[in-house]
Amino acid sequence: MQRRGLLAILAATPFPVLAQPARQACCEDDWEPRRPIRVIVPYAPGGSTDITARLIVEALGHRFRQPILVENRPGAGGNIGAEAVARATADGHTLLFATSSYATNLSLYRNLSFDPRRDFAPITQVSFVPNLFVVPSDAPARNLADLVALAKARPGALNYGSGGPGTSQHLAVALFASRTGIEVQHAPYRGGALAVADLLGNKIQFMATPLVEVIEHVRAGRLRALAVTTARRSALLPEVPTVAETVPDYEVALWNGFFAPAGTPAEAVHRIAREVQAALRTPETRERLAQQGCDPVGSDPGQFTSFIASEIPKWAEIVRISGAIAE
Repeated sequence: MQRRGLLAILAATPFPVLAQPARQACCEDDWEPRRPIRVIVPYAPGGSTDITARLIVEALGHRFRQPILVENRPGAGGNIGAEAVARATADGHTLLFATSSYATNLSLYRNLSFDPRRDFAPITQVSFVPNLFVVPSDAPARNLADLVALAKARPGALNYGSGGPGTSQHLAVALFASRTGIEVQHAPYRGGALAVADLLGNKIQFMATPLVEVIEHVRAGRLRALAVTTARRSALLPEVPTVAETVPDYEVALWNGFFAPAGTPAEAVHRIAREVQAALRTPETRERLAQQGCDPVGSDPGQFTSFIASEIPKWAEIVRISGAIAE
């Protein structure tokens, strides 16, 4: 019954882009990898980015004549893994599966050893990902208005966790605090899972974290969901309002997608994009993404490049508001 209900939601829910691939020249269709493809995920195993990357890689498994291997290279807000791809041979055999931090880190880090605008070839955006404001199930806040009232009654007394400075968890709350005029304390952890563990233990008071990382705790009654950060409600939690229903015009829409090193042949970039797009159109992949609260996209390289160009200044403003500058 749960599966049939989810499929019914999928059938009724319009996905935002699911772009149709442009017809490619024959040479672009003919590109084939000559050895295994490495997909570098610049975060630790088990997080939302890693889960989505492995889901897509599994869906791509039968589309190439070579295996596709996921390699986790966490650290420095995603920069260690990104730098490894930026320096890799540009032949289509090393890819980056990145998130919104790709756009954020250009403003967040003063001394990046690579330039996201210059050193990568965008391939395709995979999905949009909501963050979810959550509190322990026994917290007094029943909704966002309650949370704001508590914070205003006790300025600086509430702590919120994140996977580190400049992560989506940090920036989503920093923007929320700025828009509502509350004073709350940031508690950065070495990964979102550690922060969630302390939230469950009532060592911190709230978080705004990727939905996939906490939805089972919400369903089990261990955490209470207050709001999603995207412009529309999640099909998985339709009863949970958006932040914008309390704070007008608020939106933090996370995303993820594939990149190759700059200079990767166009035929490789377009072939990989085409196969990811095809995988995103299968009912199985769409259902599994929906189970994480993700909306599939499947843009072509040109669309993804334009999207990135619009994201960089948007996230720069959120970084400025947050005051988060890393070295």
